[in-house]
Parts: sequence; structure tokens; C-alpha cells
Amino acid sequence: MKVLFIGDITGQSGVTYVREVLPSLIASLKPDLVIANGENAAINGRGITEQAVEHLYDSGIEIVTLGNHVWDQKETQQLLEGDERIVRPANMYPGAPGRGYVFCDVNGQKVAIINVIGRTYMGLYDCPFRIMDEILEEIHKCTSFCIVDFHAEVTSEKLAMGYYLDGKVSAVIGTHTHVQTADDRVLPHGTAYLTDVGMTGPRNGVLGVKKDLIIQRFITQRPVRFELDQGARQFNAILITLNNKGQAISTERIFIAE
Repeated sequence: MKVLFIGDITGQSGVTYVREVLPSLIASLKPDLVIANGENAAINGRGITEQAVEHLYDSGIEIVTLGNHVWDQKETQQLLEGDERIVRPANMYPGAPGRGYVFCDVNGQKVAIINVIGRTYMGLYDCPFRIMDEILEEIHKCTSFCIVDFHAEVTSEKLAMGYYLDGKVSAVIGTHTHVQTADDRVLPHGTAYLTDVGMTGPRNGVLGVKKDLIIQRFITQRPVRFELDQGARQFNAILITLNNKGQAISTERIFIAE
């Protein structure tokens, strides 16, 4: 089984570039499942909207994960309640709208997609390690195929999660920091790992935002209103190949840019 996981799709620029790049990429790579983090897919780069997610589905994405911007759009709560293809972080407060994990059928095989969020520099969330234990206790009753989007800030927390889940899930893919790392590998017990899959969207800004605004903020130490860059674009993803036991065989980072 081949799983394509696309990094944080950011703003209208990112959504449009996915629609341009992904169909031909699917034709050449032939993935069995396409997942993307869409927590920045709204026009302003914060949260997700129904229009944005429908464009992502039209391009070939089947499951969308989220992150710390999950509540930044007013319509998101209703969207999460009705759309079973969107996964929000599982370790949010009990009773939060939406789902922390979903199942999808891939060529007759049930695959679980889980979204959890880190706690270091991220906010007040439940422990992602303990939540993963609770979720896997249920998931392992019906499948060994499990892809985890760990939306976290620091590399140490992401790597710790990778080792913690090694042999328990098919893949742990980091999102949130918008810069693709070069450490993709298969961990000793068969779990694919990547600290951060990177961002899909504006290439020449600072994490997608116009660079002059971010430079101004660092120099003046005063807040600025973020605006997404509208120049050249990039596409970041990882292709994971799994065996029939749900263990990773190989990983391949993907980077496409204008």
C-alpha cells in the first residue's frame, strides 16, 4: 500500500497549487491513499473552510487533518460535525466537535488516520502520548494500518512520539513548522517517520507569510498583521510504502516548486 501525505496546505495559493500539481502526481506515483494537513487552507491561512476543503477533495485528497488553527473559522464546528473525512486533534477537550481519528477503506483494507497535537509551545492540551495509547487500544482491534499526523512545534517532542509509537503504527508524520526536514526513515520496528513534512503554498515568504512583515516584527518586537505571500509556490509531501502487515517498507520525500 502506498500512502501520500501532503504538508500543511497554506492559503489560496496552497490550495490552487495542489489542484495544479496533485492530479499528475497521483497518475505517476499511484498512491492508494492521499492525506493532507489542511489547517491553514482558508484564504487567510488560518483554519479551514468548506470551500477550501471541497477544492482539496476535488484535487484527489481523501482525508484532511488539522491542528492548532482548528477553530479559527466560524464555520469549522459545523463542518467537523458533518464531514467524516476531516480529522481534528484527538487530545483537545472532551466533547469537542469532530473526530480525533477516522477509518477509511483502501482496497478492502481498513486504515486509521489519527491527528494529535503537541503540548510544548502549543497550548493546553491533553497528553498526546496517553491519548495515543487510548486510541490505539481501540484501533488495534480492527486494523494494524494506522497513519498519525503529529502536529507539534519542537523536534524533540515529535521524535519522542516517533520512537514511542514505533511498531505500534504505520507512520508518524510531523506537521506544523512548515519546513520539510531531511530525516525521513523507517524506525527499527517498522514505523515510517518524518519530523516535518513541510508546507504547500507560498515559497518565498517566512512560513508562508510576507517576509517583510516578519522581518519587521523581529526588528521592532511589535505585532504585525500577517499577510500571506502571493509569489512562487511549493509542494511538500512524503510517499510511504507499507507491507501487508501495515509496516513501513520505505519513505520518499517529495518537493516540487516553481
